[in-house]
Amino acid sequence: MDYKQYIERNPEVMMGKPVIKGTRITVELIMRKLAGGYSVDELIEAYPHLSRPQVLCALEYAADIIANDEAVETV
Repeated sequence: MDYKQYIERNPEVMMGKPVIKGTRITVELIMRKLAGGYSVDELIEAYPHLSRPQVLCALEYAADIIANDEAVETV
């Protein structure tokens, strides 16, 4: 799935955070809701203008960001 068709960053929308295109729903919000116990279906029910592919692309985007992040050494 190519998340670029669903995710965008625009400095004029949500201070440039990655959002679902055409919305003000950030990838961060989706991640926090899922981490807080929402299922994908519950998230779509709470935000009916979201689709399953959009939510899954947000997960893929977040995974790619983490994969390309530099590791921080702990002391």
